[in-house]
Amino acid sequence: MAEPVVRIPDAKVALSTASVYPESTATAFEIAARLGYDGVEVMVWNEPVSQDIEALRRLSDFHQIPILAVHAPCLLITQRVWSTDPWVKLQRARAAAEKLGAGTVVVHPPFRWQRQYARDFVAGIWRMANETDVRFAVENMYPWRYRDREMLAYAPDWDVTKDDYRHFTIDLSHTATARTDALHMIDRMGDRLGHVHLADGGGSNKDEHLVPGRGTQPCAELLERLALSGFDGHVVIEVNTRRAMSSAEREADLAEALAFTRLHLASSVKVPRR
Repeated sequence: MAEPVVRIPDAKVALSTASVYPESTATAFEIAARLGYDGVEVMVWNEPVSQDIEALRRLSDFHQIPILAVHAPCLLITQRVWSTDPWVKLQRARAAAEKLGAGTVVVHPPFRWQRQYARDFVAGIWRMANETDVRFAVENMYPWRYRDREMLAYAPDWDVTKDDYRHFTIDLSHTATARTDALHMIDRMGDRLGHVHLADGGGSNKDEHLVPGRGTQPCAELLERLALSGFDGHVVIEVNTRRAMSSAEREADLAEALAFTRLHLASSVKVPRR
């Protein structure tokens, strides 16, 4: 006879500091600790605290919340954060991760107009990955669309599975915007999937980052697959709460996202009765 048991993978559930915007990085640590997240992912952006390793260490120590990942400053609005040289940005992100005890650096593929960076990107990421124990997990993106026109903004490609990287990040808001099948994408990533940005989306031209379960993406199915496969990376809640009418409403959204994630990471399996 076989009896169902619940098996929970070793994956930790973290809160991206981007999820509390327009509130501060410090607020993200406070909320993560209060709600019971396993850690945070620091989005390095224009806020000085997000760029300051010692300030981040103090927040981590004060709230007893580990920093599990560092998101390198790859956005349009962060083009001047930690240098205008994209390789310097990644070197500083790696140094921050090493000093803060984070296991992963999340990086986007280059913008198409960053021609030299894009030309050397795949080889350069391998070179940097070989110099550290920190994972460089390259994140899937999406084509930019305006009305009926589509622009390929990323190089070598927004679909990072078309290139050879040691580790990947999958973002389910990005799969929604790209209108691609998220489960097929994780199949292509295979055991190189090292990091998850959990959010939802409805296929809009805009990158929505909805609370999981509020869009059309297979968030539950993906988490259940991770549980069955013994995934040992991090699952990071990266949602947009800018429309929250109050801090309490924002916190309720982040509590809902955490509950959803923990529920679907707990997978029922059958094992033989002894």
